[in-house]
Amino acid sequence: MDLTDVQLLREMEQGLPFVPAPFEEIGKRLDISGDEVVERIRLLKKSGIIRKFRARIDQRRVGITANALVAWKPVGSGRDNLGKLLAAFPSATHCYERMPVPGRWEYTHYTVHHGHNRDQVLDDVKTIAEQTGCRNYVVLFSTREFKRVPNVRLRENGKNLK
Repeated sequence: MDLTDVQLLREMEQGLPFVPAPFEEIGKRLDISGDEVVERIRLLKKSGIIRKFRARIDQRRVGITANALVAWKPVGSGRDNLGKLLAAFPSATHCYERMPVPGRWEYTHYTVHHGHNRDQVLDDVKTIAEQTGCRNYVVLFSTREFKRVPNVRLRENGKNLK
């Protein structure tokens, strides 16, 4: 790694700029081309310095303000296929199955939903309930967003750069 790589990693920690050519924009800040930005990212990934490279959408900037976790409680043998059924719905961005806590929390399946408003999310959940036959559920809307921040410390010659 050289100083440009360190500066590139600092830029990447801030997220990609919301512009048509984000790598070109980062390149301008570092006085290199967008192609060189991409190549350096590729090499940093190949060497293991960057383990993952993925997009995270700022939901609020694109108008998604209603986020909910839905807990589902199937009855009888309905539990066997419920996970596959729930995961097949486009509005379910995540789908989990967990063990219930007998007598305290009987819900076993969980889905996460995002929408432009609560009514949209509730309509999607109602449709899922009708189509799966699982009508025992609870919708838990988020009331606060916590910022996701990577826990990364850049080091050069044993000294923290951040």
